[in-house]
Amino acid sequence: MHETDMTKALIMTIQDWFDQQVEKPQITKIHLLVGQFTCVEPVSLQFAFEVQTKQTFLNGAELVIKDVPLVAYCHTCQTEYSPEIGLQYSCPTCRSPMDDIRSGRELKIDRIEHHQCTPA
Repeated sequence: MHETDMTKALIMTIQDWFDQQVEKPQITKIHLLVGQFTCVEPVSLQFAFEVQTKQTFLNGAELVIKDVPLVAYCHTCQTEYSPEIGLQYSCPTCRSPMDDIRSGRELKIDRIEHHQCTPA
């Protein structure tokens, strides 16, 4: 389950950002872009995030995952197409092998929603 290791890396990245903030914000949402070609299971990633953020600075933060579709470009036909994950990666028109992936490999933080904590 590589989602556990990915979640650890995600938390470390957010921790680095958090540590640089003068006034520590309350993080409410983390928006991720996850490409279909990354082989990441969103449900497993959500579960790993919930488990690993309990009793941390991210406790209660929501992980919002946006799927990014796999889009390839065929240089022979000069067209973009959407391969069927796990079934057919070649160009549906000329059957050329997929060699130019335009999207679908993303795995990155899109944005972090937060608000400043006010002292009691």
